[in-house]
Amino acid sequence: MTAKVRPDLLLLLSLLLVILLNPLLDHGDLRRMILTALTFVPVILSTVSLSQKKTWMWPSVLLMLGTLVFGAVSIFWPNAILLAIKWGLLAAFFGLSVAGLFSYLKNARSIIGSHLYTAVSIYLLLGMLFFALYCAIDVVYPGSFGRGNNALTDRQSELLYFSLITLATIGYGDIVPLQGETRMLAALEGITGVLYVAITVALLVNAYKQQNSSPKE
Repeated sequence: MTAKVRPDLLLLLSLLLVILLNPLLDHGDLRRMILTALTFVPVILSTVSLSQKKTWMWPSVLLMLGTLVFGAVSIFWPNAILLAIKWGLLAAFFGLSVAGLFSYLKNARSIIGSHLYTAVSIYLLLGMLFFALYCAIDVVYPGSFGRGNNALTDRQSELLYFSLITLATIGYGDIVPLQGETRMLAALEGITGVLYVAITVALLVNAYKQQNSSPKE
């Protein structure tokens, strides 16, 4: 019996891989090129997941293609405008992915493995969404983020780390937003992280109750 391809599980694994390898690959031009290519793996897998619903297919495909084009161009001709467009498109794509996958989760009437994988993937995609926004802002307004010792951040993996700990409302304070706009965006991410967990748990519990209360043949 052949194993069935699981886009939901592959998406979750690809997101975890990008997050874990980000600090390792965020050094030197060659490693950063590999990291950029690796970042597009969850983009492609998110598109595959969204393409199962026609409503979300074309917007996700168009955003994916735009992100891939500007991502490739920015590697060979790096400048602030191209980088800002790349991160902006990436943020829009992750936002669309969150909306599309959450609609699938919201309509669940029973709980299976794909719902749990999708729920965790959405949480990580939220972190990637705000990470892309932080990167876009930092390109347009350099020095928007700094370390606790007053030094400015100089690696994108630091912004990914900041995004994830802000989403989880941990807030170590070693990376801090220095501008009013980035501070409000970080506050919004913290609120989003808390609300997402609360709403998702409520949806999954409700679906579980419906599953158990449905008449069994």
